[in-house]
Amino acid sequence: MYYNNLNLLDKLVLPFIVVLPVLIATAYFTLAERKVLASIQRRVGPTTTGIWGVLQPIADGVKLLTKENLVPSNVNKIIWNFSPFASLAFSFIGWYVINPNLNFILSSLNYGILFIFIISSFNIYWIFLAGWFSKSQYGVLGSLRSISQLLSYELSLSLLILPVILLSGTLNITHIIYMQQITTWFFLPLLPCAILYFICLLAETNRIPFDLLEAEAELVAGYYTEFSGFWFASFFLSEYGNMLLMSSFYVSIFAGGGDFFLQNFFPYIFIDFFFYLKVIFLVFVFIFLRANLPRFRFDQLMIIGWKIFLPLILGFIFFYLGLILLLHNNNYVQLPAVTNAYVMTRTQYFYL
Repeated sequence: MYYNNLNLLDKLVLPFIVVLPVLIATAYFTLAERKVLASIQRRVGPTTTGIWGVLQPIADGVKLLTKENLVPSNVNKIIWNFSPFASLAFSFIGWYVINPNLNFILSSLNYGILFIFIISSFNIYWIFLAGWFSKSQYGVLGSLRSISQLLSYELSLSLLILPVILLSGTLNITHIIYMQQITTWFFLPLLPCAILYFICLLAETNRIPFDLLEAEAELVAGYYTEFSGFWFASFFLSEYGNMLLMSSFYVSIFAGGGDFFLQNFFPYIFIDFFFYLKVIFLVFVFIFLRANLPRFRFDQLMIIGWKIFLPLILGFIFFYLGLILLLHNNNYVQLPAVTNAYVMTRTQYFYL
């Protein structure tokens, strides 16, 4: 009975452990982006709200929470009101399978990679519904673009993860991190796939040069043109939260999670720190590309996805599959059995 109550308490506390840090990190991600863009463009950026502008995200949040929500008269109000909050909720659910520190595992889902893909795929629905049922020409165009763009690059993302699954023999993200710790980061043997995967992440998270869903010069704000107040803030937080989530996922499957060269000397202290340091580096690359690259045309976006990326990805998949079968003498060994015992002994809360 005691253990059942303990597990129930852990599952009730877990959302607060995940949601609050993600909300704070997302809010200050927007401040970091404004600061970095200002530095690249020889500007100052936010400076007046708090010391060096550190209170600017709080001021923006209060402003959006207290701002009046203007609902257009011809929208489907149920779907229009539901879509932003559903998008925000699903951006939080994906953090359930991210474990920065293998010494303190909150959850280790055996099909964690599929779970991440399912959660990211659901975001397409909320973007499409929000734009289509706002009955605005800008929103409708943004929603139609969302279907073609996000589905096209979801296919590439799903295929690019296959070499990682072939090398590790598992869909469990925790196991994949541990396999990289005892061998090498998958970024090194899978360098072409890692580079292509990051480019596809730019399209999946709707970042320049692939931000066609909310192209300001053409669609005002795209699918969320008609939203204001906390409804707009929900989409905004969802978009930036997805960037942090997908960066963390990328670090987990290609960069060894919190693995670093002094891990044997500091096994518990710096693992989280190095994990988040890698995530911050990827986030900086997101911001740097936004400041330096122009936006693709939509036809160029689709040509890159279907005529360039897809043939390359299929070629790499067959190459790595043949290489793995060659190294194992046509006897492919499943590796999760090696890591199951280790992960089970390190699980602090619950294991699914």
